[in-house]
Amino acid sequence: MTHPAPTELLDLARTVALTAGALAHRRRAEGVEIAASKSSPEDIVTAADREVELLIRGLLADARPGDGFYGEESDATSGTSGLTWVVDPIDGTVNYLYGIPFYAVSIAVVQGDPDPASWNALAGAVVNPALGEVFTAAEGSGAWLGDHRLHVNHDVPLSLALAGTGFGYEATRRVWQASVVGGLIGQVRDIRRIGSAALDLCSVACGRLDLYFERGLNPWDYAAGALIAREAGARVGALQADAEGRDLLIAAAPDLYDQFEPVLAALFDRFPVAAENSRK
Repeated sequence: MTHPAPTELLDLARTVALTAGALAHRRRAEGVEIAASKSSPEDIVTAADREVELLIRGLLADARPGDGFYGEESDATSGTSGLTWVVDPIDGTVNYLYGIPFYAVSIAVVQGDPDPASWNALAGAVVNPALGEVFTAAEGSGAWLGDHRLHVNHDVPLSLALAGTGFGYEATRRVWQASVVGGLIGQVRDIRRIGSAALDLCSVACGRLDLYFERGLNPWDYAAGALIAREAGARVGALQADAEGRDLLIAAAPDLYDQFEPVLAALFDRFPVAAENSRK
């Protein structure tokens, strides 16, 4: 089946993400309403999460009714075109709740099943409406912040690398993650915990972070950000030959990735995660 060019799909992703970001920003100014908790009391969903995803879903369905949809806050649906839109309506919901200006609308379109191990990401947009930043990438066309071409930082030794990571919602999982961070912090320049996987990956793409790693992510957390990081020159994956996913995601310039991977593997051996804590 013939699909539109990735750049054409990106135009739609960017337009929809900007519209959705404007709604999220407006709802934040009006006051945030917690609609429910999910995996734990700390894992919240706001009324705005649901409203923004409903808007995105409707706009994409109007523009491309044959495509599938895979979002955080609603049921996944398959399509007939072979393309699926992978959407996080508000990545960084806790930041959003507290008025911290690091949350984002993340929209990617992938070819194939909505499985990161097998899909091919074609285009992605990550919009931070609080700061007015728009990160985009289309397969083979580079990564961009607005009209500025992005490139990851190269030739950074691990000891001078600024690393980003994220923590899960369950307290026991965060304790384990803190153990890993404690083992790493003396081997890097410093560590940042921003609270949005999509923005962390975009930060690697634009050089605000040198590397990023996290376990327990969902596909909508990183589908767009991983493509943006790749198109900026990052290697995105996991340990050894594993693909990025829930078990682990690492993003860094290839030379730094090669330095970091064995260090992280050794930390995981030193601080094994219990099976019941292996999911976010």
